[in-house]
Amino acid sequence: VQLQASGGGLVQSGGSLRLSCAASGRTFSSYAVGWFRQAPGKEREFVTAINWSAYSTYYADSVKGRFTISRDNAKKTVYLQMNSLKPEDTAVYYCAAGSGYSDYQIPLKYAYWGQGTQVTVSS
Repeated sequence: VQLQASGGGLVQSGGSLRLSCAASGRTFSSYAVGWFRQAPGKEREFVTAINWSAYSTYYADSVKGRFTISRDNAKKTVYLQMNSLKPEDTAVYYCAAGSGYSDYQIPLKYAYWGQGTQVTVSS
């Protein structure tokens, strides 16, 4: 599976962005997909994840109520709608795909990673 993240950019505080994670490969629909982010000088952190069927979603406390993850398996794409953005959301955002049914917040769960897209929120 190859992943391509896109949709990042510069936005003012309170604004919105939608990130996309487009996949290639026949088995994409069987994978859970997660979004992680990494700010300069900080460790990569979990943002959100969605299971293969989209039945279950998971969010970090810091983004609950502001971010929404969704997927369209027919288009092999996962979306991250980010609303009410804050300067502390500034980071490179990565999408990742992995198998299994638990531990969605752990990077090691994910075998495939996209290249990242920069999100910058100005105050």
